Amino acid sequence: MPHSSSALVPAPAPTTLPPSAAPAPAPPPAPAAAERAARAPAPTTLPPSAAPASAPAAAERAARAAAPPTLPASPSRSLRREPKALLLYASYGDGHLQAAKAIRAQLAERGCGPIRMVDLMAEAHPLLDALSRCFYRSSYRLFPGVYGWLYERTRLAAPGSALAAVLHAPGRRRLRQLLREERPDLVLHTFPLFPGPPAGSPDRPALTAAIVTDYDLHRRWVHPGIDRYYAASEEMKSELLAAGVPEERVCFAGIPVRPGFDARRRGSDRSALERRGFNPELPLVLLMGGGAGILGGLLPACGRLLAERPQVQLALVCGRNEAFARDARRRFAGRPDSSRLHVLDYVEELPELMLHAACLVTKPGGLTIAEGLAAGVPLVLYRPVPGQERRNAAYAARLGAAAVVRTPEALVEAVLKLLDDPERLKESARRAGALGRPDGAGRIADDLLQRLEGYTGKERPIRPSSVQGGTSDEGNTIAAALRS
Repeated sequence: MPHSSSALVPAPAPTTLPPSAAPAPAPPPAPAAAERAARAPAPTTLPPSAAPASAPAAAERAARAAAPPTLPASPSRSLRREPKALLLYASYGDGHLQAAKAIRAQLAERGCGPIRMVDLMAEAHPLLDALSRCFYRSSYRLFPGVYGWLYERTRLAAPGSALAAVLHAPGRRRLRQLLREERPDLVLHTFPLFPGPPAGSPDRPALTAAIVTDYDLHRRWVHPGIDRYYAASEEMKSELLAAGVPEERVCFAGIPVRPGFDARRRGSDRSALERRGFNPELPLVLLMGGGAGILGGLLPACGRLLAERPQVQLALVCGRNEAFARDARRRFAGRPDSSRLHVLDYVEELPELMLHAACLVTKPGGLTIAEGLAAGVPLVLYRPVPGQERRNAAYAARLGAAAVVRTPEALVEAVLKLLDDPERLKESARRAGALGRPDGAGRIADDLLQRLEGYTGKERPIRPSSVQGGTSDEGNTIAAALRS
């Protein structure tokens, strides 16, 4: 029987196929297999600390661990795309409210976020507000000298005085509540009541600004908590600097007025008068009694103007004083010239009336003067009350844009001088237009939003100054326009 060998026979080498003979790739898995593969847990990735590493890599990790953590940059409230604004005004006359409305419209047009308007005194102290407004209105008729005496006695009060502290105390609690509720980036005052929080307070907004709404600077407007001042005139800018306010905090922009008061459009479309019942061929004298219609003596003056100038028409704006409007209509009813007297209540189309008026008879409130100057209409300022009105009137008269009168007889004479002298009328209109700032609200809005981006958050104290007041010319541009 043959003997079998126990030695192992080596296995044959694997056969290598040419590329053309390589097997085709495996077909994609069936749907069920693919679903199972998706549900399968992903392979575990070890954190860097668990992975084996070389000595240099370990040293680098140790250095990073020892370094202090890097915190993200704090977001800047001043760089938000839509900053929030809080506009504070008061109801002592209509000017503070109208200035705030003009600014609100321009801020909204530029993309400013929520804008809230607040009558701070009325919300904080309703009874005190009502009493003080009653005194303000009564001072025009009963005791204007008392108001003027108080104004002049406090006009140069130092910002850090006890009197200033008392004047700015009302509304402090309500304002802090508003700041916590609204969290505004910008607080804008059109009335000099500044009870805001001091520097360093978490409630302090990014920027606090004040718009002076008269052509006279009462020191009540000067306050260390104001970051930016908007002066009504170049003359006022000089007064602010003399009062110790740093120059970089002061901007001359004019008192903000609503759109439409623009001397460049003056008399451009007389047909607008016809649509409102006026004769477009007759010169128009516009008489305004203020927002409350509180100018006495206007009705006798209207009667004399109608009688002495048959080719003149009058627009008497009575504001919200319904009793005054009824009295005017009753007094002139049945007169043959009554068709040339238009008795109006509160009007929204005031810019259009000013642009077509030969002259404007009005009380010398800061905003009304600003509207007249922006519209380029000659001014006859009637019965200025002692205080800011008298100083407003002196400003406009000194620069040749207004006549100041105190009696109905003087009012009629001033109007007739303008109507009977075309050159005088033209020159007065030119000077008014040179002083006007129809774009003041837009300039203020632009400056406010630019200032938000550069705000440092630091309160800069007002420098003490031995200068009690300051006056200057209206600036090179205005002076050149007035001299030409």
